[in-house]
Amino acid sequence: MDGQFDIFSLPVDEAAPVGHVGPREDTIEEAFWRFHRQNPHVYAELVKLARRWKDRGIERCGIGMLFEVLRWRSGLRTGGDDFKLNNNYRSYYARLIMTREPYLADIFQLRELQAPHSESVRLTS
Repeated sequence: MDGQFDIFSLPVDEAAPVGHVGPREDTIEEAFWRFHRQNPHVYAELVKLARRWKDRGIERCGIGMLFEVLRWRSGLRTGGDDFKLNNNYRSYYARLIMTREPYLADIFQLRELQAPHSESVRLTS
């Protein structure tokens, strides 16, 4: 394996909203990866919440719900973005979690990304 996964080949349905974040030249994906590198605790907390949900015997969950739980529970401190948890990143976190966490591989229902994105994403990004 060459160290890359195509997280955009996971099953999808319908269209997701399009938005723009970060410096004007950034795509949403570029802004997401910068935010993710600056805030690794966001990924860790989302994984913990999703695991707790699935451990209770519930097979599906919404990434939006997990974002709201993080906002409510901790007033999460993040850096590098005007928003504490930017909703534009939800679909990227869902795809990343499903790719990196085999136990959670089917937990989110995905929609096709409408924003420009790369065909593959390095797991170390």
